[in-house]
Amino acid sequence: MSDPATIISSKLSKLRPFARRTHEDDDEDVGEQIDSGTVAGGGHSARRTNITEHQLRVSHALKSFLVKQDVLTVADAGVDSDAPTQALQALLERPHINVPSWVTDRSHPLPEYFISSSHNTYLLAHQLFGKSSAEAYEIALKTGSRCVEIDAWDDDDNKEEPKVTHGYTLVSHIPFRMVCETIRDVIDQEATQAVDQQGYRAAPILLSLENHCDAHGQLRLVEIMREVWGDRLLSKAAREKGHDEQQGSDDPVLLEELASKIVVIVEYHIPGEVDSDSSSSSSSSEDEEEKQARHDYKARKKAAPTIIIPELAELGVYAQSVKPIDNSWFEEVAMKNGPHHHLINVSEVGLSAHLPGAAEKIARHNSTHLMRVFPKGTRISSKNLKPVPFWSIGAQICALNWQTFGGSIQLNEALFSGTDGFVLKPAALRAGGSGSLATGRKRKLRVHVAGATDVPLPEDRDQGDIKPYVTCTLVHPADTLGNDAGPKRKTAPYKRHHTLGGLLHRGENPPTTDPLWDETLEWEYEDNEMVFLRMLIKSDDSFASNPIFAIAAVRVLYVVPGWSFIRMLDLKGKETRCTLLVRFEIEDA
Repeated sequence: MSDPATIISSKLSKLRPFARRTHEDDDEDVGEQIDSGTVAGGGHSARRTNITEHQLRVSHALKSFLVKQDVLTVADAGVDSDAPTQALQALLERPHINVPSWVTDRSHPLPEYFISSSHNTYLLAHQLFGKSSAEAYEIALKTGSRCVEIDAWDDDDNKEEPKVTHGYTLVSHIPFRMVCETIRDVIDQEATQAVDQQGYRAAPILLSLENHCDAHGQLRLVEIMREVWGDRLLSKAAREKGHDEQQGSDDPVLLEELASKIVVIVEYHIPGEVDSDSSSSSSSSEDEEEKQARHDYKARKKAAPTIIIPELAELGVYAQSVKPIDNSWFEEVAMKNGPHHHLINVSEVGLSAHLPGAAEKIARHNSTHLMRVFPKGTRISSKNLKPVPFWSIGAQICALNWQTFGGSIQLNEALFSGTDGFVLKPAALRAGGSGSLATGRKRKLRVHVAGATDVPLPEDRDQGDIKPYVTCTLVHPADTLGNDAGPKRKTAPYKRHHTLGGLLHRGENPPTTDPLWDETLEWEYEDNEMVFLRMLIKSDDSFASNPIFAIAAVRVLYVVPGWSFIRMLDLKGKETRCTLLVRFEIEDA
């Protein structure tokens, strides 16, 4: 046991009142609670904001900057006017990304798409103590998720109405029927709002159903789904009889053939599989009552193993979730004892154990079959797995905790922005592809950061005590297999010049909420279609962690070269009045 002097010394050293923290010490994977106004995974409903480009302001300093860069004339920039000119308005409305039409083409087989996906969808907050709510499904679907999860359990108080909850934990529960009704209402609303336009079309919903019900409970699940969803539920093959699909060939269903149906993913138990109960929380986080509940459940399950009844099994038309007992699913031509339309359901830890050694084999498997990757059970605070390395091997469903707008959800938004929640994978990850995204070429990315307007401040901060800077991280599949966040570049902190004797500093001297940096950040990287850039506006605080004020993330494949105003998001993932003026340049190194 340490002596008192050592303990006191240790505590004082942690305070370090005069030590300057580095930006790298800060946890940048932070976010606040998501709601229906959040932009999380390509959800077009969340983009119907009350703030239009006509309400955005451009600082005098940035107007002058655009003139100096010969982007606009003095008249076109409206340097001496508060009202935006037509030319400046056009630049404000110019998108900083362009999602190629092939990315949202629906004519390919379902396994050839990335799918914006939610994990433990029913939870509003913490994984152990949070509240279950049907509203959480409405939030996830409206903010872009196209694959949601339901954990269904028997309700001992009413055997006719199964419940949705997180087993062995202190979270509340909700009726399964209520969840189904919420999903139905969202589908119907989407149908009325759908427009035949990229990013605004109705799309199918995949339902990852984790079953903990006995035979009677399973039958009730089926009856409730059929009753509530009616013809919205995909209950049989999408194609007419006589097609190759009915002959057992490997001719998978196309995304467009699923229309806007609810596609159920049903569990399939392989003989000899180990019940790892892997999607539940770590036992180290449980109290004695929770541990006993888990023990009793496992004992009942061992005495009477849960078998998926035929009525439920037949709803897994195109996706039957399996936990493999060996590596035959990627080492051999066909999976041993697996169903035809199998979906590999694996934790981030289980999948990472095969990487990078088997990456190309797994990618080739994922070109024709579905995979769902879920967070490890110890992520009880709703933090997330890093999706980029799993997307880079073709994992269609990276199930993310949709509770807070952290770093992984920001990258999810970058991939699915401007889409309907389904993104066609790069050719190398589709059927017949090599399984590798590497091209052997070197690329160079330059980001000229001009400045920002209307940086949002928390209520407890004053513009006089912040020193804003921009920090950018290049997220590359090759870097994210480990703990490395990727190469980071940052501008110098902006500090407003003091006035002297009543005379302003010569030249532009905007307030700290309208900072001007005029710096170029640069990266050289291996060419890859799954590279992302996270951009954060932070404050260079001396005696505390450097807070994040605004966020943006982009898939580099989508960026539009040239000058653009990026609409920044807050920590809740909502659009703000803050814009960041940048110029993207991408070229061969």
